[in-house]
Amino acid sequence: MSDLGGINLAMQTPMHADGSIDYARWEALIDLYIDAGVHGLVLGAGTGQHPYLTRDECERLYELGARRIDGRCNLICQTSALVQDEVIERSLHAQGLGADALMILPPYLEGPEDDDGLFAFYEAIDARVKTDIIGYNIPQTTGIGISVELFKRLNQLEHFNYIKDSAGDLTTHQEYLATGFKVLNGCDPNTVFAFIAGAQGCIWGGANYMPRESVQLYDLVASGDIAGAMALWSRMIPSLLCIWRGNYIPKVKAASRQRGFDGGSVRAPLTELSTDELRELAASLEPLD
Repeated sequence: MSDLGGINLAMQTPMHADGSIDYARWEALIDLYIDAGVHGLVLGAGTGQHPYLTRDECERLYELGARRIDGRCNLICQTSALVQDEVIERSLHAQGLGADALMILPPYLEGPEDDDGLFAFYEAIDARVKTDIIGYNIPQTTGIGISVELFKRLNQLEHFNYIKDSAGDLTTHQEYLATGFKVLNGCDPNTVFAFIAGAQGCIWGGANYMPRESVQLYDLVASGDIAGAMALWSRMIPSLLCIWRGNYIPKVKAASRQRGFDGGSVRAPLTELSTDELRELAASLEPLD
């Protein structure tokens, strides 16, 4: 089983102004984030606009990323797709590149919503791969929640060893933790509380624009310096609340540009921020500077 403890940064996908992927910048950002001390990188993350990347684009990002990372931190690939067979094919490709884990959404458009159907989906994938699977609980986007009881069942599968919980409900998050299985926080404004409660780590989009602070936060909690962690958190939370309120990816990208981790533009159908939104974002970032 892989060790996904710490900060697994959900990478932005750098884009040119016309929406094409800037692969050279992709590799440069990987180096910047590893130099900042992150413990893992999630390629093809939702923060990287996974639903709006083609399969070929995703696989090229994974191939370049795997070579560039070269064992310097954990390599996590999102291999979600609407067609179950394609999920398996994408997963096997990422596994062949040496991925430490595969992040996989439940069927998120008119698929099964009952626990038996969701279990069967992950069971079929588990039977074909040899790499750790990270389930993904984000009901506000998929309309599907992974119940605590289903989480327990899924952990009986050989390779289903983690859940990324982005729902934002600290009660459910603690119920996941109480099972004794491995939980990764995915709700930015809850990060420090999840760490204190015992989450092994996180998959974090907001870390794109503050990777060093994110690693420092994790280290402070891990060392037992909760007062120090909360002091740092007080500087981080204004921007995290700002990005979480809406237009998440354009805000993460704009913040990254402002703080030296330029990933360029967003791809349509997303649009850039308005002048007022940019002004609000800049004000929320001031405590970090």
